[in-house]
Formats: sequence, C-alpha cells, structure tokens
Amino acid sequence: MPSYHDVLWDTYHQLKDTDISDEAVQILMLELCSMSHNDLYLNYDQEMPENLYKKFKDGVSRLLQNEPLQYILGYQWFYGYKIKVNEDVLIPRYETEELVANVLTDSDYFFPDKDVIDIADVGTGSGAIALALKKEEPKFHMYATDISETALDVARQNARDNDVEITFYQGDMLQPLIGRNIRLDILVSNPPYIPRQQEIQKSVDQYEPHVALFGGDDGLYFYRKIFADAHKVINQKSFLAFEIGYDEKEAIVKEVEKYFPNDRYEVLKDINKKDRMLFIYHGI
Repeated sequence: MPSYHDVLWDTYHQLKDTDISDEAVQILMLELCSMSHNDLYLNYDQEMPENLYKKFKDGVSRLLQNEPLQYILGYQWFYGYKIKVNEDVLIPRYETEELVANVLTDSDYFFPDKDVIDIADVGTGSGAIALALKKEEPKFHMYATDISETALDVARQNARDNDVEITFYQGDMLQPLIGRNIRLDILVSNPPYIPRQQEIQKSVDQYEPHVALFGGDDGLYFYRKIFADAHKVINQKSFLAFEIGYDEKEAIVKEVEKYFPNDRYEVLKDINKKDRMLFIYHGI
C-alpha cells in the first residue's frame, strides 16, 4: 500500500484542476484516520492501511461529485460538539457559532438571577444551536421545533449522543409552542433566508435540503412568520436572536420596526465584518 504522504500528494495532483481544496482533502484523511496534524506528520512515510485507503478514495470520489465533506464524514463539529449530519439537515456553519456566543452573553446579562430560563430554537434542523446552548448553559430549559420529522430524528440523535436534554416538537415554526401555551425568555432562530432565485454553490444546491435554505422571493418569509406570532410566545421581558443574510439588514430592519415598534433592536457583525445577527429586546 502507498504511504500517507504518497496518497495525499497523488490526490492533490489529481484534483489540481477542480474546485476541491487541498484543505478538504487533508481534513478527509485526518477525520477518517482519527489523526491530528501532528500524528499525520509523524506517520507520513508509513503505509496507509488498506481499509482506510479504500474509505479515503471513496470519499474523494464523492467530493468529485460535489458532495459536501460533512455529509461524506457524517458529522460536523459545532461549538466543540460533534453533530451528526445527513441530507435531511443543513450543515451547521461556523458563523452560526457567533450567534450562540452572543445569546449566551445576553442571557447572562439580562437574566442573571433566574434559576430557569425558557428558550426555544425555532427551525432547529440538526439541533446544533439548541444543543450547544443547552450544553453551555445548564439553566436553559430548552425547546426545539422543526417542520421536518426526519430532521428532528437527526436532532434527537444528536441530543442523545451529546447527553443533553432538549424537548423537541414537530410543527411549523412557532405553532408547536403556541399550541402548548409555552412562554419564552429567549427565542432563537436561524431560519431559511436565501432568496428563491439567488444562485448558490453547486454542492449546497445539489445536496442540502432546500426547505432549510430558501426563504421566499426576498429571503424574509420565515422572519415575517416568526415576527407575526412572536408575541404569542415571548414573555414580557425577553429577547429574540436570529441569524440573517449578510445583505438583508436594511430590509429586515423595516420588518422589525413594523412588528416590534416599541422594542430596541441591534444588528451585529460577524468576525468577517458582515451583518449576520439580529437581536430584538422586548421589554428590556
């Protein structure tokens, strides 16, 4: 069998005229082999075991078909937690970790004396946001909703795998919470926000669930649905936190001012200086 070094460099050469990055190839090898970068360096000249070689070559073939690396591996790391993913759920993005971090900061600031904080992740998908929030803040009484039962199956498995307690409800956006008279201190959502006609990356379009990607003609359909019903579930003192499209600030602010005319709001930039988070402070 060829060495790890030879396999990597042959693959880099094979893919040099494609859109697949050397980094994706290396991550595929590291994850399949359960190695760190240092481990791989120390074993560079060792023969690659045949079973791992076959898995790696199969993974490269799937990359060539534009399949996302995370679906090939079957998981994605999010906020330090291993999240199972498949084609029933959107792949959690690193940018969304910033939404989680800001929710945690605001919860400490606005509810320092509450023993239990009622919170929901609306449109949970893989459950990544709900799971990370609950793991990081045990005071959270965490709910999560999704219209897709197959997505909730993945989310429930992630909760079990990470030993975290989350109450999952199937249904359209806030309806499962409204129907159960649940009231929230914090409402979190990363809804579909890509405009229907916007061109997207081929691997995303071909493999990730469109129901979790597209937000109507202008990308704001699901925000309006949540905004219209939010007062049925939020407490008198509460806040709402959303991920938004980087170019949607102006349009979404108009909707906030329409549905929450008396509330303070803030649009936060991510690490790349793009407008990516919306926070609405109700009664605060």
